[in-house]
Amino acid sequence: MPAGSAMRVAVVGGGPGGLYAAALLARQGHTVEVWERGAPEDTFGFGVVLSDETLGGIERADTVVYAALGAEFVRWDDIDIVHRGRLLTSGGHGFAALGRRRLLELLHERCAGLGVRLRFRTPAPAAEVLAASYDLVVAADGVHSATRQSGAAHFRPTLTSGHCRYIWLAADFAFDAFRFEIAETEHGVMQLHAYPYSADASTVIVEMHETVWRAAGFDLCDEAESAARCAKIFGEALRGRPLHGNRSAWTEFRTVTNERWSHGNVVLLGDAAHTAHFSIGSGTKLAVEDALALAEAVAAEPDVPAALAAYEAARRPAVASTQRAAAASMRWFEEIAGYVDQPARQFAFNLLTRSRRVTHDNLRLRDERFTRAVERDFGCPDERTPPMFTPLKLRGLTLRNRVVVSPMDMYSAQDGDGMPGDFHLVHLGARALGGAALVMTEMVCVSAEGRITPGCTGLYTAEQAAAWTRIADFVHTSAPGTALGVQLGHAGRKGSTRLMWEGMDDPLPEGNWPVVAASAAPYRPGVSAVPRTLTAQDLASIRSDFAAAAVRAAGCGFDLLELHCAHGYLLSGFLSPLTNHRTDAYGGPLENRLRFPLEVFDAVRAVWPADRPMTVRISATDWAPGGTSAQDAVDIAAAFAAHGADAIDVSTGQVVADERPEYGRSYQTPYADRIRNALGVPVIAVGAISSWDDVNSLLLAGRADLCAVGRPHLYDPHWTLHAAADQSYEGPAAPWPAPYRAGSRKPPAGRG
Repeated sequence: MPAGSAMRVAVVGGGPGGLYAAALLARQGHTVEVWERGAPEDTFGFGVVLSDETLGGIERADTVVYAALGAEFVRWDDIDIVHRGRLLTSGGHGFAALGRRRLLELLHERCAGLGVRLRFRTPAPAAEVLAASYDLVVAADGVHSATRQSGAAHFRPTLTSGHCRYIWLAADFAFDAFRFEIAETEHGVMQLHAYPYSADASTVIVEMHETVWRAAGFDLCDEAESAARCAKIFGEALRGRPLHGNRSAWTEFRTVTNERWSHGNVVLLGDAAHTAHFSIGSGTKLAVEDALALAEAVAAEPDVPAALAAYEAARRPAVASTQRAAAASMRWFEEIAGYVDQPARQFAFNLLTRSRRVTHDNLRLRDERFTRAVERDFGCPDERTPPMFTPLKLRGLTLRNRVVVSPMDMYSAQDGDGMPGDFHLVHLGARALGGAALVMTEMVCVSAEGRITPGCTGLYTAEQAAAWTRIADFVHTSAPGTALGVQLGHAGRKGSTRLMWEGMDDPLPEGNWPVVAASAAPYRPGVSAVPRTLTAQDLASIRSDFAAAAVRAAGCGFDLLELHCAHGYLLSGFLSPLTNHRTDAYGGPLENRLRFPLEVFDAVRAVWPADRPMTVRISATDWAPGGTSAQDAVDIAAAFAAHGADAIDVSTGQVVADERPEYGRSYQTPYADRIRNALGVPVIAVGAISSWDDVNSLLLAGRADLCAVGRPHLYDPHWTLHAAADQSYEGPAAPWPAPYRAGSRKPPAGRG
């Protein structure tokens, strides 16, 4: 039936999303029935938070509902964060909340006024039965959706459980602001999230890692005992008042995703389609926004299939973005024990920016005074100096700012002999003139057999060393104050392949050289060459190759040396259990898998000048089952730090061909964050860091000490200088080269 004509619509689930969808569709003239197995007054939880964006959508779609909500909302701007007894307040956040039960009452009234038939205490018929009798079936039946479960073959859901337990409770008084507080107990860290939802009531969520929950014995407590114990633990925050529940139980959060949101004339909405962790207050918000989008699609499209396709196309990007933010927030709280030793303001800033949706620049707009205080604690010398333009010292090298040009393979060596040429002089020279404190070479190979492609550079001949010396001299002469770093590596089983633009990781059509690895396992089975397993004699030879290359690098004048132990190349292949299948002293447990990379590190450190820093790049996860774990990554970093690494460059993946990375903005930075806060060792964060605002945010939150920025520096070699100009910074950490000073201010655009 055409969507524009009157339809019979069945809605399964009487939560906010289902009720609001019913009201909006009824306004369009459709006949709508809602099935809700509970009573009208039944609900879980207590308060509901909606954003200004969501409220704007409601106002445009239905002024009656908007006006009713506006009369009920409790609004506040502040977030109070209590860290070890110290209260810090950040303002300008703008929240609106009301009781969940009151929200349902308002939606019941609106639905009744529009002629929606509400069937309470009535389980819905099976989805296939409804689909045969109605033109459109809206499944808003929650996280445990029976509709989704019965249609799993079509919707293809994935449900992933978190590592914390939480419980929804309530207090019979209104907090002054959103309040977050930690309790460091004998069992571990527990956290409280609380916010007012009426003049005399607040939602209180208590959360903790499952190991803490079990150690504290909460797994043996009923609702009443849980509420009483939580009230005692957070007695100061609650002013000695009790907590009470509402069918409250300890829960592990489930993230729901679906490959498809519709099948035939049945469509998923709200938690049935997707969930996002409560710590970003998005569940009801997403469901209401789904309802708005579905109603708009039904009104605009010619038929139901087109409407459902349009609904999904409109909502998927926004939901995916929210789920990425929610996942980051959830992980932050799961790992909160690693942050509690941070200084109070840094801890608060870290918490506020945990999802990456609130950034340094955004928070400064909301609360400049708070943000300036965090900057002072960080070490910004004055209010004109952004965090990214504060110096950092590693051994005898002082980096004038916190920006690194990432190592990026250029595949442009001359004549296939590993020789850097004019391209490398221009490429690295341009980026050195562009303001970054540290410019890194691509992976420079320690032997001809260690190259990835015929276009990869090396440092295994005197001629190559002379060419690199020319480049280093240019950088130091023309861009004084810029440090030049060399990354040394060996391709291992990923070698003897074509140039990236000719077929990345594809073997050469001719002229191949033999490849070697920790074990005889090809990178791409059936495609890549099978590597030869390295013998003890081979290992000694490769150690010597690395040491010899380091000696040449020191003579070239490089300021920093990085050992490449990431991305599935030779040393990385020893570290990962997915690629190291050895049974000798170099295989098996992590201690053994670390042995050869550490031997290489020690050989290089022994010949690298003592006053020049060394870093190590690692893959902190393989993005594949059975690969390097989060704890493995911390242990690997700790081992290199113990052997003298001055910083850990924390990348991920590219170890196995069947990896499944979780791409997104700054997606690799949580791994750097974990290592830094677990070990106290300086880290370089990498991975889709694309804005100076991200850099400032990561530094202030204590998630990184340096930020490596790759692709943006390909787009704009002067990215760092332009970041300074955008922030009106003209200090010593971002000096414009004398010939370029006339361009240090952005030219006026157009006639303006």
